[in-house]
Amino acid sequence: MNYSAIGISSYLKPLLLLVLLLLGTRANGQRTITVVGSSWNVNPEPITEAGLNYIGTYESASDQLLLTARVPLLLTSGRVSVRYEPFPTWNNALNLSVRRTGNGTTTCLLCTINGGTAYQPITTTDTELFNIQAVLALAAFNNIPIQLRLNGVSVTLPTGNYQSRVIFTIGPN
Repeated sequence: MNYSAIGISSYLKPLLLLVLLLLGTRANGQRTITVVGSSWNVNPEPITEAGLNYIGTYESASDQLLLTARVPLLLTSGRVSVRYEPFPTWNNALNLSVRRTGNGTTTCLLCTINGGTAYQPITTTDTELFNIQAVLALAAFNNIPIQLRLNGVSVTLPTGNYQSRVIFTIGPN
């Protein structure tokens, strides 16, 4: 019996198992995002004098929405995108914008969150808001605060109840 061959084999099995586990985690790991928050209702002050207009720009609370985003192991990243859907009606003269007002919390020492701190318009197509980079561990950022802004409120808009739904997604960079 060749003891050196047995010794090498006993070292390779755990190493091979670790490599397969890491590759499986990277291949099957999923990016996830969860949104918590409530509806934001803009109620303009009534106009009491002829010739006046509404303020036109309204901001939600700085933490109107809280996102939790997770990116799997091993040098992966996640791109958080945002879009809106008219729900059920919307007027294109109204413009929604969004920004990230903080990083939330994380226990990952080498993970980063970048971008999205300036207001950017929300359209009906996915637009990158910010990205997360995982280095050696699962990147999990909790309670990332999100603020909304609405522009275009005017007396020239037809009277109505305009609604939209803001949708966040996470995917690879």
